[in-house]
Amino acid sequence: MQAGSKLKYFQLNKFKMKKKIFLSALLISGVLCVLAQSPGLNKGSAGEFKGGVRIQKTQKLYWENGVSFDFASSKIADSRIHFGVSYVTSRLGSAMASNAIKQDNYIISAGYHFRHQKKLQPFARLNTGYFHADYEEEIFDVLPNSAVLLSLDAGLSYEFSIPLTATLSAGYNLNSGNGTAGPGTLYPFYYQMSIFYTIFK
Repeated sequence: MQAGSKLKYFQLNKFKMKKKIFLSALLISGVLCVLAQSPGLNKGSAGEFKGGVRIQKTQKLYWENGVSFDFASSKIADSRIHFGVSYVTSRLGSAMASNAIKQDNYIISAGYHFRHQKKLQPFARLNTGYFHADYEEEIFDVLPNSAVLLSLDAGLSYEFSIPLTATLSAGYNLNSGNGTAGPGTLYPFYYQMSIFYTIFK
């Protein structure tokens, strides 16, 4: 009984930690948005902030969906470098109404955009963050269920005439798992599509 209470306490703390990370990312995004809309500050800084949805598919495994934010500034490499924060989860994909494993990805990224003044921009990106899989049953507690994310992806970004941007890319997880050394559902290859709305420019 005592062991069960400790397990519930540990799981509750992990949930609170994930919630804090996600809320922190949203808070940072909100602060950037408010600052950009301030006339006094906006005159001294040029930047572009976008928010939207991300759809991700791991090769031979799950669909994962979530939210993504992107920021670039003309004062940082003339808007060639983009910084991003994303949260994608199988809870909004393959794990909905199925017994697929519920897993969460908290991602921060930095990417370099080529042809940055054109509508079609090839890009390369470095991503890091935190991965967690919820196996739910206590019998699986001996298996690794979390890992530091480190991945590379490359693709194309297209800016429409309206304030929408679409990105497509293919990526590779450098620290994928096999179930004994790292989570077994952290596969190496994945594909993603994001649709962004330009919140300010």
